[in-house]
Order: sequence, then C-alpha cells, then structure tokens
Amino acid sequence: MTHSRWFRIVLGYLAASALVLGVWALLAPRSFYDNFPGMGRSWVSIDGPFNEHLLRDFGALNLALFCVLAYAAITLLPQLIRVAAVAQLVWGVPHFLYHALNTDGWNGSDLVANLGGLAIAVALPLMLLANTPKLEGR
Repeated sequence: MTHSRWFRIVLGYLAASALVLGVWALLAPRSFYDNFPGMGRSWVSIDGPFNEHLLRDFGALNLALFCVLAYAAITLLPQLIRVAAVAQLVWGVPHFLYHALNTDGWNGSDLVANLGGLAIAVALPLMLLANTPKLEGR
C-alpha cells in the first residue's frame, strides 16, 4: 500500500467518524443522547442530563472537524495533514482522558469499546504526524 493511500484511508476514517457524530448530534440531539452509539447501547445519557444546546454544539464542531479532515484526505497537503491531525488530537486527547478517568456506570464490553474507540481517535493522528514526512518526498 502506498503512503498516499494509507493517509487517505486514515484521514477518511477520521473524517467519516466526525461526519456521523456531527450529523447525528446536530440534527437529532435527543436521539444521539438516548441512543449513541446504537445497537441498543446508550453511552451519552449515562453521564448526566440531556442538554440540547451542548449536543448541537458538539455536532456542529464535529462537522467542522470533518471539513478539515476531509479536505486533508482529498489534497494530501502535508501541512494540512498536520493541522488536521493536531485538531483531532486537541479534541481526542481530552475526550479520551475524561472517559478514562470517569468510568462509573460502565460495564466491561461498553467500557472496552468506548475507550478502545477513543484510543484509536488519538493513535491515528499521532501516526499521521509521525509519518507525514514520508509524503513530502513524493
């Protein structure tokens, strides 16, 4: 697999994740609160009362992150990839740490899935940052 393809896959995955979160939370905040991540699970409502304003802001910010990640995936400009990766980390690291430090009410499989998914959202942009120099010589 070429470096370009790998970068597009990773950026595309992060962009798609932000798009799904953003659209769902912005357009249907109550559904997101009650039903995220789906499949009969409910990870958001476990952490406090419903706040429509907060969830719509969360959705809009995820859509903004989607725009940066998607454009980086399309253009593969090294500087833009770095900005997109740092933006993902600015969001992903505090989000991961919050959930890692606040595990009350979670059962085993939900805890593993939640923290695992959030860890991926931190590991992938770190990998992008570490490998961006490989794109500069293409």
